[in-house]
Amino acid sequence: MYLTKEVKEEIFKKYGKSEKNTGSTEGQIALFTHRINHLTTHLKKNHKDFNTERSLVKLVGKRRSLLDYLKGKDINRYRELIKELGIRK
Repeated sequence: MYLTKEVKEEIFKKYGKSEKNTGSTEGQIALFTHRINHLTTHLKKNHKDFNTERSLVKLVGKRRSLLDYLKGKDINRYRELIKELGIRK
């Protein structure tokens, strides 16, 4: 499994301020980014996997919604997170 408990805790520790704070916006965006990157590499090998493609599109939409929320809430945190994760807009 690509997303183990340790990997999740590491992501939330780095972006969500603590490994137990799984509801933070930054942590959720970082987790979605990790999952999106994994699905993207999967789809490069399995280009006919349409269920994964649909899941990827839904995840990107969820991440976009959270990014829009963060942008409206605190523009500086939004800019820092975009820069750290390498997300372009």
